[in-house]
Amino acid sequence: MKKLDISKNVFVLGLVSFFNDVASEMVYPVVPIFLTSVLKAPVSAVGLIEGIAESTASLLKTFSGWFSDKIKKRKIFITSGYSLSTFSKLIIGFSKTWPIVLIGRFIDRFGKGIRTSARDALIAENSDEINRGKAFGFHRALDTLGAVIGPLAAIFFIQLFGDNLRPIFYIAFIPGLIAVFLLIFLVKEKSAKAEKNSLPKFTLKNLNPSFKIFLICSIIFALGNSSDTFLILRAKNLGLTTTLAILAYALFNLFYAIFSTPAGILSDKVGPKKLLIIGFFLFSIIYFLFGINQSKFFIWLLFILYGFYMALTDGVSKAYVSLIADQEKMATSLGIYQTATGICTFFASLIAGILWTNLGASAPFILGSLMALIAAILFIILGRK
Repeated sequence: MKKLDISKNVFVLGLVSFFNDVASEMVYPVVPIFLTSVLKAPVSAVGLIEGIAESTASLLKTFSGWFSDKIKKRKIFITSGYSLSTFSKLIIGFSKTWPIVLIGRFIDRFGKGIRTSARDALIAENSDEINRGKAFGFHRALDTLGAVIGPLAAIFFIQLFGDNLRPIFYIAFIPGLIAVFLLIFLVKEKSAKAEKNSLPKFTLKNLNPSFKIFLICSIIFALGNSSDTFLILRAKNLGLTTTLAILAYALFNLFYAIFSTPAGILSDKVGPKKLLIIGFFLFSIIYFLFGINQSKFFIWLLFILYGFYMALTDGVSKAYVSLIADQEKMATSLGIYQTATGICTFFASLIAGILWTNLGASAPFILGSLMALIAAILFIILGRK
């Protein structure tokens, strides 16, 4: 770990995210297929479920981050969050109608909302500014490696159980439980006393101007960035089987995992802002191609490129926020960023489901491409001021 310049806490949190993502990503690509094929839910219901689920997580990220900063504790939020997400797998597995799936996804994302800001703050606090990008990149790499193994495991069990999807949700509970135990026993948090007058205020007025600019551009971008479940549905729409659609999703995560740490290291050298701008433009191109493409063979390349885009932006964006945020409001700032973009993801997913149902499968991706292009241009223009 010393050779990697990665602290023990960051390393263990990476392992926690790895096992949690093995569990989550066994379920995530299966959920839209389970909803539409088994429970016979319309695509608009998929958009509604994912929109509510993601917005729930996002709404909680600011409050949980603010409260974590207030009481000067991280681990309690991280542990409870991962625990809720683990038990949500069982709820989805037992569901007979799509509203029960909605409840399961709600609990899952409720857990994510509780843990994310505190976890990211703990990563930032256990890394130096000169290698902040590497720390977040390393964490995303292990997290995403789990997102590679998860879908592959789902494919294996689909073949084993003959397209009976329910057992996958029950099996996914096991690696999730391992993640919780690793967190409880191996992550150590320095004790800190909460200060009575240290309550961060919910206001953008005193925040760093660079943060405000990035927040505005990220909100615009997020309005077109619907849930990744639509990528899986697009693969199915173009003729891929359930197994191949999930395999394409696993391929995306593989390239995401491979490039996350190098992207973090590059971010430390050239600055995260440049990579984020490139990422916005790349997303615009990829989503446009997802929209106009009619070849089930070309879509494999698009999933690979999407993985490269995610590596350039996901961990890097958190590193960027942690660098421009006030240190005493670290979790709060990360929470504000993730809440704002997540609320937009709700509307993006809801709109994507409506557009898909009424205008066709290409419409959500064309909209996403346009919003990303606008965000990239604004980030360049406003960033110069």
